[in-house]
Amino acid sequence: MGEIVLSAVISKATEAAGNLLIEKWSNLNSLEESMNWLKTEMLLIQSYIIDARTKLTQGHSTVKNLIKYIEQLADDANDILDEFLPKIERKGTIGCRVSNVSSANKFVAEIEKIKRRVAEIDRLRTTYGITDTSNNNNQHDYIPLDQRGLFLHADETEVVGLDDDFNKLQAKLIDHHLPYGVVSIVGMPGLGKTTLAKKLYRHVRDQFECSGLVYVSQQPRAGEILLKIAKQVGLTEEERKENLEDNLRSLLKRKRYVILLDDIWKVQIWDDLKLVLPECDSKIGSRIIITSRNNDVGRYIGGDSSLHELQPLDSEKSFELFTKKIFIFDNNHSVDLVDIGKTIVRRCGGIPLAIVVTAGVLRARERTEHAWNRVLESMGRRVEDACAKVLALSYNDLPIALRPCFLYFGLFPEDHEIRAFDLINMWIAEKLIVVNSGNTREAESKAEDFLNDLVSRNLIQAAKRRYDGRISTCRIHDLLHSLCVELGKESNFFHTEHNAFGDPGNVSRVRRITFYSDINAMNEFFRSNPNPKKLRALFCFVHNRCLFFELARHDFKLLQVLVVVIPYDHLFRPMVIPNTFGKKSCLRYLQLEGHMYGKLANSMVKHMQTLNIENSFTELPTGVWESKQLRHLRYNGTFQASNCCFSISRKIYSLPPNNIQSLMYVDDNFVELRLFHRFINLRKLGIWSVSDSTVQILSTLPKELEALKLIFYYQPSEQINLSSYPYIVKLHLNGSVRLKSESFPPNLVKLTLRNIEVEGHLVALLKKLPKLRILKMIYCQHKEEKMDLSGDNDSFLQLEVLHIQEPSGLSEVECTDDVSMPKLKKLLLIETTNSNLRLSKRLAKLRV
Repeated sequence: MGEIVLSAVISKATEAAGNLLIEKWSNLNSLEESMNWLKTEMLLIQSYIIDARTKLTQGHSTVKNLIKYIEQLADDANDILDEFLPKIERKGTIGCRVSNVSSANKFVAEIEKIKRRVAEIDRLRTTYGITDTSNNNNQHDYIPLDQRGLFLHADETEVVGLDDDFNKLQAKLIDHHLPYGVVSIVGMPGLGKTTLAKKLYRHVRDQFECSGLVYVSQQPRAGEILLKIAKQVGLTEEERKENLEDNLRSLLKRKRYVILLDDIWKVQIWDDLKLVLPECDSKIGSRIIITSRNNDVGRYIGGDSSLHELQPLDSEKSFELFTKKIFIFDNNHSVDLVDIGKTIVRRCGGIPLAIVVTAGVLRARERTEHAWNRVLESMGRRVEDACAKVLALSYNDLPIALRPCFLYFGLFPEDHEIRAFDLINMWIAEKLIVVNSGNTREAESKAEDFLNDLVSRNLIQAAKRRYDGRISTCRIHDLLHSLCVELGKESNFFHTEHNAFGDPGNVSRVRRITFYSDINAMNEFFRSNPNPKKLRALFCFVHNRCLFFELARHDFKLLQVLVVVIPYDHLFRPMVIPNTFGKKSCLRYLQLEGHMYGKLANSMVKHMQTLNIENSFTELPTGVWESKQLRHLRYNGTFQASNCCFSISRKIYSLPPNNIQSLMYVDDNFVELRLFHRFINLRKLGIWSVSDSTVQILSTLPKELEALKLIFYYQPSEQINLSSYPYIVKLHLNGSVRLKSESFPPNLVKLTLRNIEVEGHLVALLKKLPKLRILKMIYCQHKEEKMDLSGDNDSFLQLEVLHIQEPSGLSEVECTDDVSMPKLKKLLLIETTNSNLRLSKRLAKLRV
């Protein structure tokens, strides 16, 4: 996996080479020369290592060792850049300039060592005969059996748990109005896409004049695919030999056909095939069935309406599949074996491939509790090994830039719901996302594209989406999580609490580590690695009261991401952050959640980009506003001491405009007009304890503000006016406040009302909001028992989601006509235990 690190080295070297700082030190020619050499040489080595993996997969141990050598070289080059670039780029006094020259000289010396090691690669290749990695001329290369292709033509296997999917697909396939005549079965690896497609194909093929099914694969050849189709649809041998494409197209134009294209990875192969395959939406009614791991491939070929996304099986269907596979020859089994079997099935996470693999392992064992329990104890490794090859195909298909972003999911515990905001900013902090312009908003946009790509490839699941359809939270399936952990360890990209030990040399080279649950493993790691100078990211999800004292003892000079997320301790045993915890000069991302007390040191925020201490009791450092790179700040505004950064560092008001994009939350006591003049890039803002003076200042907020959250402890006498903010699409109001038509921005899309007094006049205003799509009313006090959502053809014209949670004083919600809320898709109603809220018939149907 050295190509991942090489990609990082190339990006950093490219960025540094183009930096004006290099121009500034142009008199030091060796610095620029070293930087350009590093960029060029690493690019060539990256190409070589990708090519070399062809031999590695065929068992060449010499290539494996050479790749290991290159990976260590890449790691060391990355370390050199991370250590010296900040020193070289440092600006300021004459002393800094002298220090810069000294650091530049040391950097050049380190690059000379890298040059000698690169020369050693060529010597190793020559000495040990590793001179050809292309394999193009080797006539004796092992050609693996095409098991996927054989399975496609094998006798039909039993389809279990997919009856609903089959019925929906069959109805879609015979629909005369099916756009493009294409059905796309998509989903993550192992869900049974091919099995389902085969059953569908064989069920309907007799209704067509000709049919064919082919396995496309990751390295498809259009000519071979067309030849296979031609043989199956009835093209003669002579027609196949002469002018295959024209003859095939002519035949398919005349006949009604159905073709199954299994396992399409890239859209490029479809661009070739569609030149020969006639349009399927013709009057003839031909159909194409495809399977793909990538939603975007299915969308490209058949449009959104063609997609049918498979999901993991539920527990009942999972056990049904398991039972059919394990008791295929013998139906006699004890109740105790059934109980163990259900436990085993739960571990498979609803993935048919994992269930079938596990059943195969059990069929070779005795039908005893002891034998099955032994399999249960070891099944994690067995199932993961058996499924790894199938899952790894999707990983190997990822662009190199996307691979570290996927592996990053392994740093989180299994079943952890990950905020997209957090993940994206972690990637940016570690420079896994690089844009030529250096623009942070462009980097965030690119990171979001990466996340969407992983979701489209069905490697990651979107758990929740935002009001605008963008991903809010995501998660990874347990089997894919295990793949991340295994690949992360293999490539030294990251280690977990259980696989970082063994070889002392490996412990010292750990770059990222995560502790899910074992406090002893954490203590052992720091004991065996007292100087973790190469560590880039540290994740901790285990309660250790001495954690911050332990961290304070070490100098993490390259640490860029620190995440400490601790479940709230009901015994209220807080974790104290000591004053000595502050030597993280390279830290760019910090997230603290849980019972933690203390004040962060100014030295920690020097390079900070994202600081998230909202769900802790941590105080902001007074120098936080001096960070020129700070973009996102989330902290607990109710914890008064955390606002001392405003009161002590009043020079915030005299600092030049900064790059802060989101600020959650600032206390009302420190809201001043001149404050917002500094936040010219502000997009998201939250204010606690809003007063009259703050209400007056609201009209001076940055006009580009997109999201605003206001929390009122007392009802202000001033009237809120947000009518002049066209970019605010998300508004959250909490507490006692009077609302009128001018209180709402004109383009509001999502509105959350919490602890708000609701009466008929307010409901009438809400009905008229022209672009409102999501309305949440949480803990609201209703002055009237009935809330009528009906209107005169203009009531909630765009509303799609209505969320009502624990309303007070409300007994009925009705909508008496069919024209109001024409786009409403779902009603989420959460009631108190003794509540019995009545819904009109139409609303009751939409309740979820």
